[in-house]
Amino acid sequence: MSARSALRPSNLRQLLSEAAHTLAQAGIDTPDNDARLLAAHLLEVAPLSVMFTDPYESFAEEFSQLIARRAAREPLQHITGQAPFGPHTLAVGPGVFIPRPETEVIAEWGASLLADATSNPPTALDLGTGSGAIALYLSEAVPGARVVGVDKQETALEYAKRNAPKVEFVRGDMTDPTLLGELDGAVDVIVANPPYVPETPDLDPEVYHDPHEAVFSGADGMDAIRGLVPVAARLLKPGGHLGIEHDDTTSEAVQDVVRAHGAFGDVRVIADLTGRARFVVASKLPLCPPQPTIV
Repeated sequence: MSARSALRPSNLRQLLSEAAHTLAQAGIDTPDNDARLLAAHLLEVAPLSVMFTDPYESFAEEFSQLIARRAAREPLQHITGQAPFGPHTLAVGPGVFIPRPETEVIAEWGASLLADATSNPPTALDLGTGSGAIALYLSEAVPGARVVGVDKQETALEYAKRNAPKVEFVRGDMTDPTLLGELDGAVDVIVANPPYVPETPDLDPEVYHDPHEAVFSGADGMDAIRGLVPVAARLLKPGGHLGIEHDDTTSEAVQDVVRAHGAFGDVRVIADLTGRARFVVASKLPLCPPQPTIV
């Protein structure tokens, strides 16, 4: 028996069915999808090609091992070592935040505004860059733009540099009042995906595989956002744009923080792909000219 004919398609179909059942029993929301993706990962084919691919001799054993890991609620992306984001496939793993599909909305928003910027070159910051997902998206969408990704975790920056070698990355805290002082008043677009989840033990187990400091931000989830708004106000040029991703329960609070700072106008809400309020965007107000002295 050859290595490429160890399993017939009918047996592979049974393996996938059994794997999906195991994942469903473990509480996985998308058991069929995850089983197929793990099979595709092992076979090194597209998910739709799984049933048209001859499995190799040790496939069943290796597939079973991966299913066991997923059933233990290890993130699918940690098992495969990659995560899709827009047109890109990013390297991810323990120690870096796994990018979510909803973040593609704010990345596209930022890319559109960066493309319209009149600076030469236009400049964008990705605060809380993690895997470099947004920074890569912006740099690929607007060639020639200066894109800087900021994260305070060295492991995250290692992944970001691997994913986007042409992007500039800086180790720093998005709430640091002195962050990137050389760019004061010179940035066209800031996109921030900060930690924003209120501290809680009740989320899906997969969430707790992400770095704690990349997910949670105090009792109300607002600590990082409160800190980054004044930093963004300092860095943005008049007319520059700020976009913040936030928890779906804190839209009003984020709008209040942005408005209360006083440097921003046109504060608006953008919904994610499911229609939930997920992003707050705003523009930095123009500088007021000196008022004439009345004698």
